[in-house]
Amino acid sequence: MPEIIDLSQEIFPGMPVYPGLPEVEITVHVSHEQWDGITDSDVITPAVNRLEMGEHTGTHVDAINHMARQYRGQSIDTMPLTMFYTEGICLDLSYKGLRELIEVTDLERALSAAGLKIKRGDTVLLYTDHYRRAFGTSDWHRGPGVSVEAARWLGRQGIAAFGVETASPGVIDVSNKEVHRICGELGFTHYENMVNLHQLIGRGRFRFIGLPLKIRGGTGSPVRAVAVFEE
Repeated sequence: MPEIIDLSQEIFPGMPVYPGLPEVEITVHVSHEQWDGITDSDVITPAVNRLEMGEHTGTHVDAINHMARQYRGQSIDTMPLTMFYTEGICLDLSYKGLRELIEVTDLERALSAAGLKIKRGDTVLLYTDHYRRAFGTSDWHRGPGVSVEAARWLGRQGIAAFGVETASPGVIDVSNKEVHRICGELGFTHYENMVNLHQLIGRGRFRFIGLPLKIRGGTGSPVRAVAVFEE
């Protein structure tokens, strides 16, 4: 049996979201008690919940049309599924601190230490341990992120995507906006808010799956991202 490691955050009301984006609300739309005409129960059993949240909630992938105005036709539903079903590797960058940039030399050093090479079409996950250190704290939006140069270097390797534990791929107000633009320019994407990346370190290559919802015109989508290790 394959080993499947869940790389996705739980979605729940009040969870941290990127500043300015919709908060998560989950309410009972209709209960089994309503359906069955039960009026004297002290227990409400949800039959259908109502979800209110943005496309960029929890562990999610960005569509190319999110990257900049000029990419408006490249919504999540138009992106090939092969971008979300790839080989994957995970690099150890856990020494990076708050608001510290991940540079090309950091990526090259991490690849060498792991004995790995990036192949075209890969998903490259960047482990910083920021989720376990800062999720739900005042430091959550102050995590490390890739530099402009590192984003361009990753794109030039021909990857499908990279993934980070933080709520933004670059450092907010330093490199984040330009990192998005580079993804659009070079035609690759990124995942944000990933978890359990520490479980991938030192284990080599794996199958990465992060399929988005088929949202018409969508600028991104929550995903249930997983790493699969075959026996």
